[in-house]
Amino acid sequence: MELANLQELLNSALKDISEAKNSDDINNIRNAYLSKKSALMSMFSLLGKMDPEQRKEAGKEINDVKVAISEKLEEKQKDILAKELEEKLNKEKIDISLPGRDFSLGGKNPFHIIIDEMTDIFLGMGFEVCNGPEVETDNYNFELLNIPRDHPARDMQDTFYIDENTLLRTHTSPVQARTMERKGGKPIKMIAPGKTYRRDDDDATHSHQFAQIEGLVIDKDINIGHLKATLELFARKMFGEGREIRLRSSFFPFTEPSVEVDISCMNCGGKGCSMCKGTGWIEILGGGMVHPNVLKMNGYDPDKYSGFAFGIGIERVAMLRYGIDDIRKFYTNDVRFLHQFKKKI
Repeated sequence: MELANLQELLNSALKDISEAKNSDDINNIRNAYLSKKSALMSMFSLLGKMDPEQRKEAGKEINDVKVAISEKLEEKQKDILAKELEEKLNKEKIDISLPGRDFSLGGKNPFHIIIDEMTDIFLGMGFEVCNGPEVETDNYNFELLNIPRDHPARDMQDTFYIDENTLLRTHTSPVQARTMERKGGKPIKMIAPGKTYRRDDDDATHSHQFAQIEGLVIDKDINIGHLKATLELFARKMFGEGREIRLRSSFFPFTEPSVEVDISCMNCGGKGCSMCKGTGWIEILGGGMVHPNVLKMNGYDPDKYSGFAFGIGIERVAMLRYGIDDIRKFYTNDVRFLHQFKKKI
């Protein structure tokens, strides 16, 4: 391009710049007019063919056009960037007059609150926490606990079978058998918290899945007085220092003698109310002295060792503690139910 066309090139550049809409247009215009291969920049190569005086004048004209285009480009780019920023801010604008979203934490399920609290109580008494599988064998769930295949107690513990000899455990007592096997005839002081399963019709007070904490103590010279003292201490720590307990004769195939354990009503103090059905007492657990057959089958000499065992329903204790009227509420994942226990964590 000849130098005579400088003004025409400048006018074309200024027109293109004025019509630019965005940053991409600005970059394209810069490449078209100011890159090394552009018509304007190629004019600098013509200066070498001119005499010194003419070269000086022509060089100034070319440079003035270059500066004018560069300045207009910078000016237009600032305007476009400001406009693009404004559009972005408007698009991302937050209406701070709207109420904020509630991201408050939920409450801990009372089921777990009670398990943790009961575990802490028994740990404070020197018990060891032991665990076992929820899918058990018939041998550990029944046979080693003095419940043979023809025993009527199996009717009350009908469960879900994987096959003839594999089932979902009906109590956490198999952990006791496994612990006795592991200890090999040595003293034991343990609890076994966990989920259990039995075939049952679900309603406000029954569930096919529930949880227990079972305890077992085996040593020399253990008697029912140790059982009573242990459960009395537990009841007072769990339900208040004023609680009393009473033992009523019962039957369990793995203990002899067996007892049902009641506590004095925490609502009326034993005077009689709707919670205790006017009796002043509420049943909370069962227990007894470990049956000699159980000791013998699990490697202990019943002439040298004795022991006691007990089982406590987690949901039963939670329902009494918090006045919950439906066992199904523990498992339905209703956040409204859980929010009641935020301050009890």
